[in-house]
Amino acid sequence: MAYITGIVLFALAILISVSLHEFGHMLTAKGFGMKVTRYFVGFGPTLWSFRKGETEYGLKGIPLGGFVKIVGMTPLEEDEEELSEADKKRVFWRKPLWQRTVVLAAGSVTHFIIGFIALWILVSFVGVVANPAYAEQITESEQNAQVTVAPCVESTDTAAPAAGDCAAGQIEGPAYAAGIEDGDAITSVGGTAVTDWESLVDTVSGLTPEQPVEVTVDRDGAAKTVEVVPYAATAEKEDGTTETVARLGVFVYSDPAIAPTVAVGPIDGVGETFSSTGEMFKETFIALGQLPSKIPPLWDAIMGGERSADSPVSVVGASRLGGEMVQYDQWAMFFMLLVVLNYFIGIFNLLPLLPMDGGHIAIAWFEKARSWLAVKRGKIDPGRVDYMKLMPLTYAVIVLLGGFMLLTITADIVNPITIFN
Repeated sequence: MAYITGIVLFALAILISVSLHEFGHMLTAKGFGMKVTRYFVGFGPTLWSFRKGETEYGLKGIPLGGFVKIVGMTPLEEDEEELSEADKKRVFWRKPLWQRTVVLAAGSVTHFIIGFIALWILVSFVGVVANPAYAEQITESEQNAQVTVAPCVESTDTAAPAAGDCAAGQIEGPAYAAGIEDGDAITSVGGTAVTDWESLVDTVSGLTPEQPVEVTVDRDGAAKTVEVVPYAATAEKEDGTTETVARLGVFVYSDPAIAPTVAVGPIDGVGETFSSTGEMFKETFIALGQLPSKIPPLWDAIMGGERSADSPVSVVGASRLGGEMVQYDQWAMFFMLLVVLNYFIGIFNLLPLLPMDGGHIAIAWFEKARSWLAVKRGKIDPGRVDYMKLMPLTYAVIVLLGGFMLLTITADIVNPITIFN
């Protein structure tokens, strides 16, 4: 039930975010005196509406976004409207360039504001910033080969019976079964001295699975030697292939008294939020640049291949991830995903391609630059860009985006990314 609730909550959060995007367009347009006739949440048949002044507000039957109708976005649209002489002065395209730019960018700016406020709350009060004390403690554990013991480990033997409280497909951790405890520092394995975590991994990797070996640990200053039976585990190599190696069922020790993240407070949270936002923006631009290379692996995932954890997701996939986060009570991750999504939508919407807002902004500034150059060269102002000539390019972008969206939705249904399951 928590999983379904999480999916619904995340989808609702996206709907609210997109509706506020359109509200940003409407608010700035009205502020500049532009004529706004409709603001609706959703698409399709109207479920409910009311009129206030010249604007109709309402809800439609398909909750997949929203829209705002600003009269006269282009000269062509103005010709399709029956307007009074007074209203003709209020159409969008006749307004100063800076006002049109503000209105067009307002949607993305709204996403940035939503993301920034949510991130500030997480950073300031919830605690998502890495704790330096935790990092120092992990480094110390690696230097001393201090371990945390896994009660259960994944077995390569699918027929192996589950032991104790372990789930199906798992066996009791060898180190746990031998009596090694959390916080113990491993000093030798099979007579070979262990100096740090790297040497521990190298030494254990050279063992033979299922062959008993003596392991010496330092527990509160006292040496203790136990017999451990390593298990066979699957490890990934640098080239992406896998191999079967021996493992003890331990990982780097982390002190449970030291939280991995900290809340920095509302004042320091402002600077930290700006810093994190800058990193997220950089990562978003990198992700956009890598988007074409993600398409073949996405298709392979639909055909039954392994789905990469960093592959693109649709609203369906993001909502499923949100559902998992709620199911496992990971609310900080839930809201962080919303932050990332708002930043991504805001940046993507500003790309200089029609039909995105960034495409309209680019055309508006191109018109201004072209007119300025014409005047400087003593030529006639070429006027407005003919949007009809740009329709083939616009349709091409729509088809590409539609195809990509269909691809990600299909992948999110047949081979979804999971975090905890």
